[in-house]
Amino acid sequence: NNLLFPIKMDNPSYEINISEMTNLISNIGTNNNYVMYEQSGNYENKNMMYLGPFQGPIACTEIPFSKGVCGKAVTSKESILVPNVHNFIGHIACCSSTNSEVVVPIIKDSKVVGVIDLDSNNFNNYTNDDVILLEKVANLISTIF
Repeated sequence: NNLLFPIKMDNPSYEINISEMTNLISNIGTNNNYVMYEQSGNYENKNMMYLGPFQGPIACTEIPFSKGVCGKAVTSKESILVPNVHNFIGHIACCSSTNSEVVVPIIKDSKVVGVIDLDSNNFNNYTNDDVILLEKVANLISTIF
């Protein structure tokens, strides 16, 4: 929880704020392949998430709301903890070494504006405590939208 206090999200640059938060999130858990997908009204197709700032190997650049763990988090507006992605029906393998995943929606004015998506090479890498922390981070991120 102490990780949240240095980040204020008050820089006038959206890119700087998200880049700082991406760095922060990449240090949660172990063996992360962090990816943040972001929904934006600037795209004609509002049923897609588009890759935003991320750290890790090259990832999927577009994901439909109807697919994968990210899509389920968007459509349900709930955090999704997946201990073993190989058991998740419809999982999208953006990185072949991923074995567990956690996705937390970023909600602003009752709308999902993006998601935080952490993937790990380890099975059972994330816990409910990680979800609680990431939900606090998502709440903080929502203030810049």
